[in-house]
Amino acid sequence: MSQKELWYETLHANFGQYFSVENVLFREKTEHQDLVIFENPELGRVMALDGVVQTTERDEFIYHEMMTHVPLLAHGQAKKVLIIGG
Repeated sequence: MSQKELWYETLHANFGQYFSVENVLFREKTEHQDLVIFENPELGRVMALDGVVQTTERDEFIYHEMMTHVPLLAHGQAKKVLIIGG
């Protein structure tokens, strides 16, 4: 059995997590950030910036729900909505 690459995320001095990497899709380091996109068997595509996971295919809907429902509920009378980006 071959051993898969592991990607580690250190969140605090005493806490972190790791992900198995099936395939690295993209990796680039610029003067501003270190971007990595890889595939994980449970989470799908995973995007990390500067060593911190930003989003995964499996849980991205949570992020987008918050981007839409919270402003709509805060406004209270929205009739039309335009979402740009995302």
